[in-house]
Formats: sequence, structure tokens, C-alpha cells
Amino acid sequence: MYHWMLLILAGLFEIGWAVGLRFSDGWSRLGPSLLTLAAMAVSFGLLSLALRGLPLGTAYAVWTGIGAVGTAIVGMLFLGESVSLLRLASIGVIVLGLIGLKLAT
Repeated sequence: MYHWMLLILAGLFEIGWAVGLRFSDGWSRLGPSLLTLAAMAVSFGLLSLALRGLPLGTAYAVWTGIGAVGTAIVGMLFLGESVSLLRLASIGVIVLGLIGLKLAT
């Protein structure tokens, strides 16, 4: 369970750096750029630790899935991105895939 918790944290930091990219304005804003780079380092570091106890394919898919779902939700809730039934259903499919990968490991 420890490795899964590391992986979830890595995914949350992936959301942080993906959102940070938006606020770094093409790396032209120092503060957001530094925070984005820090979130990237933490995310990759936690992923590498999680890989000590999880299969590579599963861990990478879950890491990117958490990042994709979380970033889409942040975009819809806080950044004014569109919300549609198809978009929500697609996020749901990704979440089901992540659950399936957890159950298969």
C-alpha cells in the first residue's frame, strides 16, 4: 500500500505542475516557473520511489491518469474550461481504467 500512496502523491504533484505550466506563461514568469519545476521534481521523485514496488506499466498509466483527470477537473472548476456530458463521461472512463489497473495489480 505504501507504493500506491507514493504513486497517488506523485500524481497529485503532476496535476500541480501541469497547472503550473499554464501560470508560468511559457516559462516567462519566474515564481510560477520555479514552483512548476519543483512540482515536477517532486512528482518524478515520488514516481521513481513508487516504481520500487509497482510494475512500470501500471504505475506509469496510473500516474498519467491521475494527472490527466485531475488537470481536467481543475481546468473545469477553476480555469473556466468547458464542462460537457461527453467530457465528464470520458473522465469517468479514465477513472474506471485506473481502478481496473489497481485491481489487476
